[in-house]
Amino acid sequence: MANRRKRIPSAVKSPFLRRVSVASEGVDTASYPFNIPAFSKGIDLDFATRVTFFVGENGSGKSTLLEAIAQRCGFNAEGGGRDHHFGRDEELSPLARALELSWSLKVNDGFFMRAESFFNFASYLEESGSTFNRYGGTPLHQQSHGESFLALFANRFDAGIYILDEPEAALSPARQLSFLSIVHRLERGGNAQFLISTHSPIIFAYPGATVLSLDGDAMTRVDFKSTEHYRLTKQFLDSPERFFKHLFDEDSELE
Repeated sequence: MANRRKRIPSAVKSPFLRRVSVASEGVDTASYPFNIPAFSKGIDLDFATRVTFFVGENGSGKSTLLEAIAQRCGFNAEGGGRDHHFGRDEELSPLARALELSWSLKVNDGFFMRAESFFNFASYLEESGSTFNRYGGTPLHQQSHGESFLALFANRFDAGIYILDEPEAALSPARQLSFLSIVHRLERGGNAQFLISTHSPIIFAYPGATVLSLDGDAMTRVDFKSTEHYRLTKQFLDSPERFFKHLFDEDSELE
């Protein structure tokens, strides 16, 4: 028998998760992860749009934050839904223990997808005897990395909250656009909310989304064109020769 999922009440629309915060009391701001610069002034985020992107350089805290939110939503730290149990399933991170979540509607459906452990998730499904009916019918390990990502997005995602850590990792530019089409199909009716960390300007250019930058001593809302990711990518595509001249010249440094 097919696994029936609970539907979101029609009168309630996303964003379901409205606020994520951490109280400063009882938190050791000198210890990891609270000493990450973007967290140094505390965490107090309001979600007013159905799609929120977290952008920043490597080490800025994007994955750390999304993992903590996912754990507080009841998802496995290594990825999956509330009914997937493997890996570090029971071990709450220090940040997850400190977070407080406020909801307009507490939803149980959803998924935490992290690119770095997606292989482990696919292996878990095979080892647990999954039929893959909710993933397009084909075992994820029997598809390319990018195909398996899209199979997950297109078939497993429906109504609920979706927390995605670098979903572009296995996607070509064309497949990134396909991913955005899936996001639009799901969120436009108010049945889905997305929290996404990404390095891809293609993805965080999604119209109407909130873009939060972690490059600094606090998380700030920015226009996607003002991000370092967008600026550097555009400058490179406009003049790759200029970059190569600096990158390959041992006596010079890229400005």
